[in-house]
Amino acid sequence: MTALTGRIRTTLRRTGAQEPGGFNRKLLAPMMLGSVLNPINSSMLAVALIPIGQAFGAPPSQTAWLVSALYLATAVGQPVIGRLVDTYGPRLLYLVGTALVGIAGLVGVLAPELWVLVVSRVLLGFGTSAAYPASMFLLRSESDRTGMKSPTGILAALSISNQVVAVIGPTLGGLLIGAGGWHLIFAINIPLSAACLVLGARRLPRRDAVMAKPESERVDVPGMVLFAGMLTAFMLFLMDPQLSDWYLPLIAVALGGGFTARELRTAQPFIDLRVLGGNAPLLATYIRQLLAYTTSYAFLYGFTQWLEEGHGLSASAAGLVLLPMSVAAMAVTATTGRRAQVRGKLLAGGLVQIASCAALLLLGSSSPLWMLIVVGALVGIPQGLNGLANQNALYAQADPARMGSSAGLLRTFMYVGALLASAANAVFFKHGANTAGLHDLGIFLLVVACLFLLVSAADRSLRRIAPAAR
Repeated sequence: MTALTGRIRTTLRRTGAQEPGGFNRKLLAPMMLGSVLNPINSSMLAVALIPIGQAFGAPPSQTAWLVSALYLATAVGQPVIGRLVDTYGPRLLYLVGTALVGIAGLVGVLAPELWVLVVSRVLLGFGTSAAYPASMFLLRSESDRTGMKSPTGILAALSISNQVVAVIGPTLGGLLIGAGGWHLIFAINIPLSAACLVLGARRLPRRDAVMAKPESERVDVPGMVLFAGMLTAFMLFLMDPQLSDWYLPLIAVALGGGFTARELRTAQPFIDLRVLGGNAPLLATYIRQLLAYTTSYAFLYGFTQWLEEGHGLSASAAGLVLLPMSVAAMAVTATTGRRAQVRGKLLAGGLVQIASCAALLLLGSSSPLWMLIVVGALVGIPQGLNGLANQNALYAQADPARMGSSAGLLRTFMYVGALLASAANAVFFKHGANTAGLHDLGIFLLVVACLFLLVSAADRSLRRIAPAAR
């Protein structure tokens, strides 16, 4: 984390984030530390699934719930908590959420059975859902205060602390497992939570300092419940699609209809569909986020499991093989973060993403170590470009009054992509993480990557973001 902090500070200096009278730098530490809690917990598990399965005697079909539980809780929690941030301010939600992360870590360490670990992951999903929308809310309020229309340095720093930490996770997870077993990937949340609580309590502004009109706002509880039910039914079907579960999509459609009717009629909706429906650029950003992270997470979990089962590496070795991916992502983000232009990043990221998916088709059980490292490093390039570009696009396209919920929805689409990736891994690795399954996964990801590039190239609104951001 020390090295990461140093790189982030370098990025901030290069991008002008420390200009006199600029962004309140005391907010940076709680913002970035809180926002890494979700991606690091998502990615550390990639190398722990096999050791956990061995410890509890559970097959991959059961340990997959450790992945899906976090994504489901996060997909529901991000926009809900983001809307609460918009209503009640970032400080309270940040503190409650990061406290829940520490509780989840303790539950995971003491878990006597697999289902308790699943509960821990659900708690982690909800707990880690607060920091990112809180950070985006603070970023917008500070932007309004300082007049920095698009603080690209801060956005780049947030991207480093989210996108890069996500790919550091497998390496860190492998080292922790090698040092003390899989329990440590849960235990690490306890000191991280404590640090967030201290920083948040000391540095985050109180509600009155950042809320212009909180008293008149009402929380749309029925809308939140309908949204959560719709997404949960859809996700439960997506996790294990079977004809016998035909009723789940119907429930999702019915709840979706009720949610739409509710949001169109209420004066203060949870998600203003009238505004969102007229904001085609923002919808395109959400679609790009879904496609980008379908590819990213399918590679993260699929490639890592193949390294361990199909290539015979240990969890620690597999984590180290993925280290160049994090280095490449960090270098790309630090290099391009100073530029507010979005479309070029997405096009370049899309092209390299296609190349990296195609590279999976060249791998086999006897592939040399250098080839595995090169493929990982190649994947890191779009990881550094796409997440940063979509985040910058959201900042420019979203309604400032709903920045928290808009940022939460961006994360929701991210984790819908992660759930699609989990489903794809389950299908293609049904008989184990072998090379044939990896190649089938690679073909699927090639299709997704091509769709990402197509959506990016077709979105002409992206051309207008850079000039307006200067």
